[in-house]
Amino acid sequence: MSSKRVTRADLEQGLRGLQDDLQGRVEDRKGGIVTAAVGVGVVLVVVFFLLGRRSGKKRSTLVEIRRL
Repeated sequence: MSSKRVTRADLEQGLRGLQDDLQGRVEDRKGGIVTAAVGVGVVLVVVFFLLGRRSGKKRSTLVEIRRL
């Protein structure tokens, strides 16, 4: 069994290859990720608006003032 020592250059080369691979995948899917995030944000805003409106209708009091 021959044992080869792992050098700093070997580690750097392996990590750079991994980093380049991950960055390539992220760049390929970036448009889809941004579109999905915007869609989820819009849906959340609409849901919170509707829930707040409903809550406001439940808690509001109608006061009628009549002049005699």
